[in-house]
Amino acid sequence: MPPAFAASTRNDPIAIARVLCILGVVYVHAWTGRTGEELAHMAGSGQELLRWTVMEGLGKSAVPLLGMISGYLLAGSRRALHWRSHVSAKARTILLPMLLWNAIAIGCVSGAAMAGLIQAPVPHSARWMIEEMLALTRAPDINVQMPFLRDLFVCMLIAPWLVRWRPPALALLAAAIAGVAVIGLPQPLLLRPIILLFFVTGMIAGKTVLAERAAALPLIVALLPFLLLMPVKVALSLPPAPFSVSHPHAMALLDLAMRIAAALAFWRMAHGIAQTRLRIPLLRIEPYAFFLFCAHLVLIWLGGPAIGQWTGPLGTPLYPTFLLMQPLLALAASILLAKAISHISPRAARILSGGRLARSDDGLAPARKMPSAKRQVRPTPAAA
Repeated sequence: MPPAFAASTRNDPIAIARVLCILGVVYVHAWTGRTGEELAHMAGSGQELLRWTVMEGLGKSAVPLLGMISGYLLAGSRRALHWRSHVSAKARTILLPMLLWNAIAIGCVSGAAMAGLIQAPVPHSARWMIEEMLALTRAPDINVQMPFLRDLFVCMLIAPWLVRWRPPALALLAAAIAGVAVIGLPQPLLLRPIILLFFVTGMIAGKTVLAERAAALPLIVALLPFLLLMPVKVALSLPPAPFSVSHPHAMALLDLAMRIAAALAFWRMAHGIAQTRLRIPLLRIEPYAFFLFCAHLVLIWLGGPAIGQWTGPLGTPLYPTFLLMQPLLALAASILLAKAISHISPRAARILSGGRLARSDDGLAPARKMPSAKRQVRPTPAAA
């Protein structure tokens, strides 16, 4: 390791991976200025292909690693053995922020829609309000990213039980969950079973040397599966996507394979970046990453149309620049908003960020040493 970077810790790649993944998630929800019907008519155009590529390749593929990191950090945790204290902590860092941000989304986005400023969903029934807040049976219409936190909290509810399992038993469970996800079997607990799959996979990595071996792979070896699978997945996913209709199980299997490949690629890239000077700005950003995850759709709903008046919607000359810049624009707005809230009410900022903005005044989390590979106890910073 170069002397200049000797201060990096084993936790740095985790922080960096979170930033990369959450920035990628923004692409899934990028503003287009088009209706679903209009997007369907634009299928095959150059800009729609670009949007679909960054959405599938950098957006949807980023979520699995977030779930794996949560499982990885809990794998050897003694705190996770105590159900009541563990669930209480996760309720504060996952469930409470989800509820508050969903309420903020309804107030801000639906309020702007009712004022005639934007086109967005508005409350129309008590059932709608319950689903928007809790995501019981579907993703909210406004904060469509929140099923991840909802399902992650369900994973945390059973984590004290799973953490006692040995890797072979966890591997069998992961295989069963993969089968459920590929076949599409209905189940009552999770909106997206794949989140539990990667949570369990992260636990396996935390109890073995799987994560360390993946990080030690040559960069091209770690990236190659993702680079090969991504164009295939994008091509087969483009509307009207007849392949996904006629071969749903094969498409689901391909999607799962690409998500695994993406998790490996992001994990290896995070370890590579941790050995460069780029790690410093990314570590400064990391305490705001969860805030960005929760806030970005509200910002896109409210800010997308305003910026879009200048750039134009998908299909106009300036739109590709706006599309590619949206994660950075959302990040900048999130940091400014978080700092403003922190100035007014540090407690509110701490709650809305799941405790992550309480680390330090300048946003740079202090270096935290990960235990050596010989020890089984791992720290348990807030998940996701």
